[in-house]
Amino acid sequence: MPPSPCTIRPALASDLATVLQVETLAFGQEIEANLVKDLLSDPTAQPSVSLLAWQNNQAVGHILFTAAHLSHTAAAILAPLAVIPTAQRQGIGTQLVQAGCSHLAQAGVDLVFVLGDPNYYGRFGFTPALPLGLDAPYELPAAYVNAWMVHDLSDDKTPVIQGKVTCADSLSKPDYWQE
Repeated sequence: MPPSPCTIRPALASDLATVLQVETLAFGQEIEANLVKDLLSDPTAQPSVSLLAWQNNQAVGHILFTAAHLSHTAAAILAPLAVIPTAQRQGIGTQLVQAGCSHLAQAGVDLVFVLGDPNYYGRFGFTPALPLGLDAPYELPAAYVNAWMVHDLSDDKTPVIQGKVTCADSLSKPDYWQE
């Protein structure tokens, strides 16, 4: 099915309530909305890329990428990706991931990390990061080992850096990395 038409634009500070509403609707709880709120005000998460998807004058999706650190490599972590239930399975999440990665590549970010479904994120070029020697900020449960993924946005396409990724203080809590 072709993607539903939507408009994607950077989220503005004045969009905060809308962003938090999308996050809450998408996940059916406020945990992700609170994380987003914390990350957007966290100086250690900067620079960040926050994008909103709009359809028929309604915000239907949101994606957030925040700064990550790994040696001398420009990196980001995708967390979270949210699409409201009535707009899911229409390609909006795909459009948000692609727009965000394109923006990051233009900004000189080399690697994007995500803790997510390998089947979903694999479609965008994400591959398991642990076999490449790219460790998550926290030890992962066995069920999540293949879910810690990386996407190389650089021209090199072969990460030679290895080590433990560090993330923003707001995301650096074991609860976000465990089952």
